Amino acid sequence: MTINELQEEIIEDFELFDDWEGKYEYIIDLGKSLPKMADEFKTDDNIIKGCQSIVWLHPFMDGDKIHFLADSEAIIVKGLVSMLLKVLSGHKAEEILNADLYFIEKVGLAGHLAQTRSNGLASMVKQMKMYALAYTSQELKI
Repeated sequence: MTINELQEEIIEDFELFDDWEGKYEYIIDLGKSLPKMADEFKTDDNIIKGCQSIVWLHPFMDGDKIHFLADSEAIIVKGLVSMLLKVLSGHKAEEILNADLYFIEKVGLAGHLAQTRSNGLASMVKQMKMYALAYTSQELKI
């Protein structure tokens, strides 16, 4: 699926809920279902700067696609990062770099998260795009 198709899926999922209490519960459930990240990847180098809670993000290549592993100590943050993984993981670096992550605004996250959580979400997106840029730079050198 394309990045935009995956975003549309998330938007549709959020439309199933009438209020933000249900949406928060859904985000928490997403966090609970995030696959466990191996401790070997929970290093200082993989911590995302700018997040209130500790968030680890580990990229790896599979062919020409970037995949991400992530984890956090905060369950709501695990849910947020799981949505980013769903949308961006498994795509080419160029696709990630060019992605307009409109689902964040469409589902109302920007207006319903505390400022520190919003900043953390932006930091997660930025780091994922930075990894994509780094992989693109490596491809150009080969």
